Amino acid sequence: MMYPRLRLLHRLLAPTGAIFISIDDNEVAALRLICDEIFGARCFIADISWQRTYATRNDSKGIPAEVEHLLAFSKEPDWKPNTLSRTASMDSKYKNPDNDVSAWRTDNATAPGAATHQGMVYAIQSPFTGELVYPAQGRCWTFEQPEVMRIMAGWTDYELKDLNDAVERARVCGISPDKVKPGVPALVLAKPLAEARQDAQTVYEKGPWPRFFFTRNGQGGIARKTYLDAVGGLLPTNLWTHQEAGHTDEAKKEIRAIFNGRVAFDTPKPSRLVERVLAIASKPGDLILDSFAGSGTTGQAVLNVNARDGGGRRFILVELGDYAETVTAERVRRTIRGYKGTRSQEHVLFDQKLTVATVKRGADVFAEAMKVYEEALGTYTKVSRPKVTTTVTGKTGVPSVRVVAIQEHEQDVSGTGGSFSYYELGEPLLREGDLNPILPLERLREYIWFTSTGQPYQGGAEKVHPDFLGTHAGVSYFFAYDASETTVLDRSYLASIPTTCRAEAYVVFADVCVLPEGQLATHGVTFKKIPRDIARL
Repeated sequence: MMYPRLRLLHRLLAPTGAIFISIDDNEVAALRLICDEIFGARCFIADISWQRTYATRNDSKGIPAEVEHLLAFSKEPDWKPNTLSRTASMDSKYKNPDNDVSAWRTDNATAPGAATHQGMVYAIQSPFTGELVYPAQGRCWTFEQPEVMRIMAGWTDYELKDLNDAVERARVCGISPDKVKPGVPALVLAKPLAEARQDAQTVYEKGPWPRFFFTRNGQGGIARKTYLDAVGGLLPTNLWTHQEAGHTDEAKKEIRAIFNGRVAFDTPKPSRLVERVLAIASKPGDLILDSFAGSGTTGQAVLNVNARDGGGRRFILVELGDYAETVTAERVRRTIRGYKGTRSQEHVLFDQKLTVATVKRGADVFAEAMKVYEEALGTYTKVSRPKVTTTVTGKTGVPSVRVVAIQEHEQDVSGTGGSFSYYELGEPLLREGDLNPILPLERLREYIWFTSTGQPYQGGAEKVHPDFLGTHAGVSYFFAYDASETTVLDRSYLASIPTTCRAEAYVVFADVCVLPEGQLATHGVTFKKIPRDIARL
């Protein structure tokens, strides 16, 4: 079932587009092989692991599954993702201790490649200690020497001087002295050390410091500033934690809030997960297709993102389930217009970590937890009985006995605005290659005209001749169709065509043609057989 659907989705995908497919451990290997064949191995973007749970179930058999896969492929090779917005915790690493124009963090003043960038391997004399500072072995300064000279002049006056230090520079480069580039001067102080130290100390105390600065209050090595305003967004990785992309419990709370406390769908995805996909793979004005729409998370995610950035993205949701109207479409409606929902707030009433000591007094711990549980009944909307839960942080998990309560509050959720249309598929035009006889004639005329000309059908031509569809590019089209009788293209039919339908050529759709090819050619007529089973007529 997946292969033909993915073939179609590949055709529909824009040249700059990408597809993200949610799949579990059982099917991801087979899906990867199918996608490699359809999209091409060069168009593989990533196998993203989404941490769909925030706590490991201790009653799971075997190895509990914490992640679900998002298999991502692009239409063309060399697809590049958008960067993600930086978080407050990331930006908190940038400080401004010297009153510079922007916050910054400490970075390495050197880069790899000493042997191939020997002109960037030299000593810099410290104005604080007078020490000659070289890059670490195998590394070179990050900038060309003229730029480094300009930066270091912010501390005190410097000059270039050949120190005849080929042996030391060769050691840094990892080569023999006879192969090191000759004549690369060092940056040395242009004034006595005492005067240079006074200059540098004044800069250190008043700020701001130059981009290359000395660590340990001037007594250490050389580091480099990386400014926050020069740092771009965050590149996405193939691990999406539940803190970043939501989890299944969040998804159920989300849909419960929209549907007045009812979980209208068994396996919803959190809107934050789809919003993250949109953040890295879409731009304003894009058209997003979800061919397995489910609960309508994609529609809500697109509306949420548009409300934030005014991006005007559009979406198409396709769902075959009988809940398409009552759940999928209704979720989109409520997201657009707003709704009176419920906000769930979780309260951890009891949390006892399981250690050797607590295990020994297990009966007492359980009794304490049960007491908390019983006292909370009636106070909260829902209270869970005591159970052992493992809370995972990073790569470690801590088991504990917990009692968790849920308190739900009513709230008015503002709508995102926007609009959408809801359609249901009607009868197919073709059944096993034949025209569907139960369809109205007008639908069939629309189909024949569009597939012949590629133009939308305007209608009204039948007033001139009952079978006339119209004229396009010098060709008049006729659709001789009768649901209960076989239609025939013969001399009398040609004679029935009025002069107002005359054109350079004619295309006539009928069941049977009794005219020889020569006569058809003489009149500029092309016969096309109507795709239907005339034996039953």
